[in-house]
Amino acid sequence: MEYRMVIMYVEIGCFVTSLCGWILVCSTLPTEYWTFSEVNSIVLTTSNYYSNLWRDCISDTTGVSDCKDYPSMLALPVYLHALRALAVCAVITGFFGGVLTLIGMKCTKIGGTEITNARVTFSGGITYLVSGFCGMITYSWWANRVITQFVDPNFKAQKFELGAAVFIGWGGSILLISGGMVLTYFSGKEGLPKSSSKGRRKPASYATVRTRRTYMRPPSSSRVTLVPPLYYPDGRSQTTRGTRITTPIENRDTFV
Repeated sequence: MEYRMVIMYVEIGCFVTSLCGWILVCSTLPTEYWTFSEVNSIVLTTSNYYSNLWRDCISDTTGVSDCKDYPSMLALPVYLHALRALAVCAVITGFFGGVLTLIGMKCTKIGGTEITNARVTFSGGITYLVSGFCGMITYSWWANRVITQFVDPNFKAQKFELGAAVFIGWGGSILLISGGMVLTYFSGKEGLPKSSSKGRRKPASYATVRTRRTYMRPPSSSRVTLVPPLYYPDGRSQTTRGTRITTPIENRDTFV
């Protein structure tokens, strides 16, 4: 199987995994069972209290249930505002992560070149990671506060336990993080420039260094030199040319 086909199947699997995680995270927002508490007031009647980020609800065994939204937004504690913002960010970033991944996958062929598609998929993987971490922080923060109040002996108000929505949110966040990590790894390996290819490496230049073992060999050629003039007894002088042949130097000792 070709490498491109393997990457295509990996991208499809990661997209489906992250999409399922995003759906699970979205399903927890309208669910009231983030916390619940059961109170036995009468022998035949049991009251159930449960709440989420938006409202408090109560129901009993007779089938009567009532939900009430938080009365004032400005009167809410700071942690509840932060949890709401993180939950909304998890939903929004997960949506855009799905759009980017769907555009950049190799099987859709919507983008341009292979490198462009890989970079778009890398952006989708990063967005999925942001969505997963926002959801994980939301549910972990909520669970930590509920558990702290439950085990605190000095907390005199009504104590709650973790609801099913928190565990569903944890599962969805883990799926988002897992799919985003795999997408980021494979698409970044293909689309991002490698560190070695940032600049062209110049070829190494080698300089010839003359050492005691390297010397220049004189050319084996003949040259004409002038010899001193010849003087005759009658006063005549004549300049003669003499030919001197330079013998090649065969070894270093002769040259020196």
